[in-house]
Amino acid sequence: MTAILPNISRDSGKNPQYSIIWMHGLGADGQDFVSMADELQLPAAVRYIFPHAPERPVTINGGYVMRAWYDIASDRIEAKQDAAGIRDSQKSIEALIAQEIARGIAPDHIFLAGFSQGGAIALHTALRQSEPLGGVLVLSAYLPLAGAASLEATATSRKTPVFMAHGRNDNVVPLALGMASNMQLQAMGYAVVWLDYAMQHSLVEKELRDIEAWLTKRIEN
Repeated sequence: MTAILPNISRDSGKNPQYSIIWMHGLGADGQDFVSMADELQLPAAVRYIFPHAPERPVTINGGYVMRAWYDIASDRIEAKQDAAGIRDSQKSIEALIAQEIARGIAPDHIFLAGFSQGGAIALHTALRQSEPLGGVLVLSAYLPLAGAASLEATATSRKTPVFMAHGRNDNVVPLALGMASNMQLQAMGYAVVWLDYAMQHSLVEKELRDIEAWLTKRIEN
């Protein structure tokens, strides 16, 4: 049984019937997006869960130990991918999904979200669920292990809506990689909303409002 990752949890109101599991990027921690819970105005109470990735040495950073969902071995992040690390993180997020289901949250009321590495894990995990989730937010990220995705994605996960947002000047996760992931997902039958912004590897106010609007359509009073 996979242990539950240390995390920050907060409810936006009483008795939430929706959960958003939000993964941070490389070298950050769960605190990174906690302020988002205060800024998003949604029509129903939501439980936000911000897990802390495990600490591990990261090859591209000279083996320096930091919080990371998986190792990165090359400037070309889609090359030499850490499949074992990605799949271990998938199991950790699935443990959080199972925890929310045990708390009475329906799978289609559970959303995965993440920035950069966290977005890659959110997307990788959502595609492999036996029941469709409420949605997945993929921010400045990409589809990891893209070659395996077509074989491993479940038929039911095609019902999970996908929101992808990317900076046109992203110097960490190239825009072209995000766009290629979007095209692959659409070819696989996923309903993807793709938006890009005049930003680098970051998040801007317009993007936050677009996230809010997209979630609002999927969260009922």
